[in-house]
Order: sequence, then structure tokens, then C-alpha cells
Amino acid sequence: METANAQELLRSNLSRVRIPEPTNRVYKSECCVSFDNPRSEGGLYIDMNTFLAFGKDCAGWNYEKTGNPVYLHIKQTRKLIPEDRPSKKPTLLAIGIEGGFDNNEAEYEVTYSIVVLPGHVTFPFPSVELPEKVVRLAADAILRAEGAERKEQLAAWTADTKKVSAHAMDLKQINNGVVIPPSGWKCVKCEKRDNLWLNLTDGFILCGRRNWDGTGGNNHAIDHYKETGHPLAVKLGTITSDLEAADVFSYPEDDSVLDPLLAQHLSFFGIDFSSLKKTEMTTAERELDQNINFDWNRIQESGQDLEPIFGPGYTGLVNLGNSCYMAATMQVVFSTQSFSSRYYKNQALKLAFETAPSDPTVDLNMQLTKLGHGLLSGKYSVPAPEVDDIADSATSTSTKQEGLPPRMFKAVVAASHPEFSSMRQQDALEFFLHFLDQVELGNVAKPDADPSRSFKFGIEERIQCSSGKVAYNRRHDYILSLNIPLHEATNKEELEAFHKAQKDSEGKDVSSNEIVRPRVPLEACLANFSAPEEIQDFYSTALRAKTMAIKKAGLTSFPDYLVLHMRKFVMEEGWVPKKLDVYVDVPDIIDISHMRSKGLQPGEELLPEGGPETEVESNEVTANDVIVVQLMSMGFGHIPCQKAAINTLNAGVEEAMNWLLSHMDDPDIEAPIPKGSQGGPEVVDQSAVQTLISFGFEEEVAKKALKASGGDIEKATDWIFNNPGGSGSSDMDTTTSSSTPTTDTTAGLPDGGGKYRLFGIVSHIGTSTQCGHYVAHVLKDGRWVIFNDTKVGVSVNPPKDMGYLYFFERINN
Repeated sequence: METANAQELLRSNLSRVRIPEPTNRVYKSECCVSFDNPRSEGGLYIDMNTFLAFGKDCAGWNYEKTGNPVYLHIKQTRKLIPEDRPSKKPTLLAIGIEGGFDNNEAEYEVTYSIVVLPGHVTFPFPSVELPEKVVRLAADAILRAEGAERKEQLAAWTADTKKVSAHAMDLKQINNGVVIPPSGWKCVKCEKRDNLWLNLTDGFILCGRRNWDGTGGNNHAIDHYKETGHPLAVKLGTITSDLEAADVFSYPEDDSVLDPLLAQHLSFFGIDFSSLKKTEMTTAERELDQNINFDWNRIQESGQDLEPIFGPGYTGLVNLGNSCYMAATMQVVFSTQSFSSRYYKNQALKLAFETAPSDPTVDLNMQLTKLGHGLLSGKYSVPAPEVDDIADSATSTSTKQEGLPPRMFKAVVAASHPEFSSMRQQDALEFFLHFLDQVELGNVAKPDADPSRSFKFGIEERIQCSSGKVAYNRRHDYILSLNIPLHEATNKEELEAFHKAQKDSEGKDVSSNEIVRPRVPLEACLANFSAPEEIQDFYSTALRAKTMAIKKAGLTSFPDYLVLHMRKFVMEEGWVPKKLDVYVDVPDIIDISHMRSKGLQPGEELLPEGGPETEVESNEVTANDVIVVQLMSMGFGHIPCQKAAINTLNAGVEEAMNWLLSHMDDPDIEAPIPKGSQGGPEVVDQSAVQTLISFGFEEEVAKKALKASGGDIEKATDWIFNNPGGSGSSDMDTTTSSSTPTTDTTAGLPDGGGKYRLFGIVSHIGTSTQCGHYVAHVLKDGRWVIFNDTKVGVSVNPPKDMGYLYFFERINN
């Protein structure tokens, strides 16, 4: 097109060009519909009216949908420079920060232009020949604006910053004549000469805590605190002239802390810190070393010569900063037929965009379709370009791939969850449940197309009291959470021999490869779930008194995909969470046919309705399944966890935990929740309903909130804001039958045989779900594949005995 005609074309479309304001969200890093970016072959096109970004093909779709013709085009081309920066050994379990893992990113040249669609008429930018000032101002403003995609990019697995101890400033020290020598230390109660802690009150040198496997110390330091109450201790061997690096532990606060007066506290016992050299690892360093040496290497298959894989279904995901919990989970989820069909095979990318709202970045269906096509199409699963050592050489093919950054997916799926919206590490189990809840809500208009239902199944608990009468509690769930019965370990003789050897060697540390860990068969975990359980002080409505009851659980339906959650995180004394260091031997094929529940049997008589006076004011609320599962993973029973969630209006895990701890001795804590106490018909004050409607809330939501808060308008308002999804009905509701069931609670759920094949594992590395790293292994095309963020390769030794979540698919006869 001639210059004059091109300029006239641009002028005729000026009404479609806007200058972004500070409140506008400007996207300029990634396409809203695909994972194309400025480095892609076609570059990135930014709509100068909506400030949404599109790849080359998607920009045409956007023009067809909106009629917006003017775009700022950004193209990045990789510079050819030597990659001679030496790799450094990390000192922090972190990415992109000093001391962490080096990303060694390449550099790019950037070019800009103004493009008018549909003819792709192009104007270079910046250029004095660009005819209209408003276009130049708009383009400058877009480039200056901070991209909407840019949030905190720091991906750190390191622990939170240590806080100053509340006991440091007024610590009392006993003048008992103790003078600590600069070396030659030994525990005053045993022969241990490493892992020693100096109590800063009385100067006693004592050994640290004993690990479950016999390594570590002999608990003399913690026992001394329990006897004396002296709060602070410093680890000998970590004291140098850099006192902030010393490992100070506060027993009352149960954490590593800072002691601003440490120099003064040390000098009290004659210690010249400036002359000491570091000989021991701090607690954080030991944890890092253990992670790198054992779990880290085993689960990530470090040191193995892994064959990289490219192509459809083998696309890695970029770690956005502690987002590995999401990446590992989604790799397994999109390996299922239900999700790959819904969001890839049966959902065209263009159709999802055409039916999406004006801002596709906030539409869950659009972003799931984008993620599905990104992971499964193979378009982005290609070797990343590499630069040879000689700067002017041609690019070569890498064995790595760049991976997809799932920023928009994370933003939309986490929008209603404050924790997943953060950059902190999260529990993969909790995310999986939250994700399925969001998918279910997103498919409420078409439940038959809801892929989350392929994971859902029914659970039935049968309770029989000493009267002989029974009650049935039924609920739906997405996961089967299993305790790990350590007493069922199959290698007890090896364990005993190892512990004896450790005791004889005075607790000296051994390498992680030499440690003998309990091996518990999965069959024992499943049997433990189904085993009869005694309930003491059960309130029987038949006897109208407390008695003993027997509870037994089973499944009312078998899902297409069965997810097993291993409860590796337990609560120690003082409610301190601890991760079990244990192997679970998981076979490739399992059969749970024997776990199907039989329901009410001929001759059984149900317990009558009713119960003692309880806190029923908030029982109209349906227990939040995520909160219930989190509490159950700590070892509590299902019914008490439900009551805790209900009585705290689903405010959160911490609130429910506090309620539970204060009500554990209630005589009716294990009593079934009476039928109709979770949202049954109840008259509410219509004037209160009208008041909430005047606030802008829907009538249905207002009624539900008033029922949940005992008619109190202020509490009802708080309930609405704390339960943004409260107006939707939930299939995860629990029902309790004290009369003959009139409806089938498994109606609409998938069901079939009880034989399953293992196809996915999500493993966790670290001491808690709130830190560490997650990795996925998936059985694809007859071979196991490791998905470790952007690393995708053939698995040599999948860690089948170290999983946190196990995914099974039903074998159809």
C-alpha cells in the first residue's frame, strides 16, 4: 500500500486508539488466548483499544470479534552471545536471587511497529513519519506501563526471615561459674560430640533432637528446656564473627530466631565469638543439604541421564515462583481423558475465545482451554534454541524446552483464594481440591460436560452404637485420604537393626542413603481406612446417653480416576506438624472392590433423629470440603472436622483448628450431624432479607447467609463476603440418614469396577507442604515421564514409594 493511503487508513481508525490510564491493565508479555509471546515467530500484537495482547493468529480472531484494527507489534530476536558464565553451586533453595539457582537467561533485541488489520499495514515505531501524535503517545504509554502479567517473580523456596525472639532482650543468665572452651565440646548427659546446643541461661551443653530413624541427637537439649524452662539455645559450631548467621533456637516459640544480644550472652560464658570458626551446619543448611542429597535427588532423578521428550503432551511449565504445586498437579490432571477431551480435543481455541467475555484473561473456560492446548498440542514442546560458545555461530538445538508460564491460569483459578493468589508455596492437595471446585462451578450449566466429576465418588460411614441401631453418614469427595500405619511396616527387622546400630554408635550422623526407612504397603493403608474404629462417649439417640460405638467406612461409588492422598504430615506433641519419613509400596494395579459399602441392610434399624443441645446456630452452613480435608490430614475424624468448619462459618483452617481443639472433649463431638441441619428449610425474617437485598445482595444469598448466622444481619453480611461462592449449590454436601434414604446420593456420579492402574504421582520434597518442591511423574505411551517444571524426560526410576498424591485410572473390563 502506498504511504499516503496507509497513513489515511491509520487516520480513519484513530477512534479505536486509546491512551492507557494508570488504572488500565496492559498486557504485553503473552497472548491472552495462546502462549505466544514477543519471542514467538509472529511476535505479539497489543490491541491499542483494550490493551490485550495476542499472537499473530489470535490477533486476527480479535479483529473479527471486536473490530479493533490498530495494534502495537512487539518482536524480540535472540542475540548471539557466548554462554560462558560459570554455573555456581546454590547456597539457597531458591531461584533468581543471590545464592540461588542461576537461570542464565539469554538477551534479546526488541523491535516495535504499528500494525493495522486486516491487511497488516505496518508503520515502524518509533518514527517521525508516523502521522498521528495520538498513536505515538498511546504506544509510548503502553511501553512505559508495567505489564499486567508482571507480579512478584521471585521464586524462593527459602524459609521466612527469622524474627527477633521475644525472650532475647530480657534473658536471665545464671552465674554458675561455667566457662565454655573454644573446642572439645561434649553433651553433659551423653557422649555425643556433634549437633550440640549451648543453653544461653545456664551454659549447659546438650545434644539436639533425635530423628525417628535414630540420627541426630538424644533429645537432651529439649528435655533440659522442659525441665528448666530456659528458652534459648545456640548451636555450637555455627558461631562465627557473623553472629547473625549463628543458629539460635527458641523452644517456647519452636523456631529459629534472632538474638540481638547474642554477643553479650556468649561473653557471659567466656566465649570470644570473633575467634570461632564454623564447623556445624545450621538447621536451615542441614535441611537444604538433606533436600539436595536425598529426596531432591531421588524424586527429581538427579544424576540420571534422562532422555528429554518433546511433542504433544510433553510440554513443561515454568515455575512462576513457588508454583510447582500447581505445575505438578496440572500435568497429571491434563493427562486424564476427561480433561484433555473437555479443554483440548472437544474445545477449539478460537471457539473458546469467541464465547469468552470481553476480557478473556478472567474467564476460567478460556484459560483452561489455553492451558490444555498449550500442554497437549505440542506447539510449544520444542527444543529451546541454544547459542554456541562462538558469538557469531548459528543457533544449535537444545535438549531443554522453555516451557509455558501459566500466569493467566493461576490468576483466574486463584482469584477467590487468598493463599493461591500469593507467591508462597502451597499444598498440592489443597490446590487440587480448590481447582476441581472451580471447574465444577464453571460447568454448572453443563454438568454432563464437567470433567471434575470423573474424580468424584461417594463415601459412606456406618456407625453402630451399643443399642444395635445404626446411622449412616454419606458425603461426596474427590480424594481418598489415607493414614500410614507405621506399625504395619514390612521391614521391622531391618529397622530394629538400624536403630540398634545407631544407638551403639552414640547417634553419629549417617548419610541419607544409609538410613533405613519404614516400608508400609499401600494395602495396609487402604485396610486402615476400612477398618472398624471405636468411638468413645458416643451420644446414642436410642439410649439417650453416652456409649461406645463402632464406625466403619466404605465407598458408595468408584470414580473414573481415584486419587489417594498419603497423610505424611502428622501432628506431634504441642500440635507441631511433622512429615513422616516413610516409604509406601504402591503396586501398579490395585483392586478396591471389597471397599464398596452396602448401605442399609435388611434387619438394620436406624438411630432416631435428635441429639443433645449443640452449637447449631451455624450448622446450616455446609462444611467447606477443603477445610475438612486439611483437618483430616492432621489425624482428626471426619465428623469433628465438619463441625469445626460449620461452627466457624468456613472462615479457614486456622479458625476451624482452634474450634476443634477447644471442643475435642465434647461428648457429642463424634455424633452424626442431624439431618436437615445443613441448609434445610427454615423460616427467616423477611425484613432482614429485604435489608440485605437493599445492600445489593441477591435474595437467595441473603436467605442462606441469614440461616448461617442465626438471623443476625451483621454476621450475615460478613458471611457473604467470606463465602463468595455461597450462592451456588454444592455436590460436596454431607447427608446423615437417621431415616430410610429417599434419594440416591451417588446419582450422576461415574461408577464401575474397583480395579485401577497407577498412572500419576505427585511427590513432595521438603519438611512441610508450605515449603519445598513438587514433581510429577506420569505414565504416558507405556513409559513413565518426569515433569519437573520445564524439565520433561523419560523417567529412569519413578519414585513410586515416595508419592504424596497417587492417581489411578479405572481398568474397564
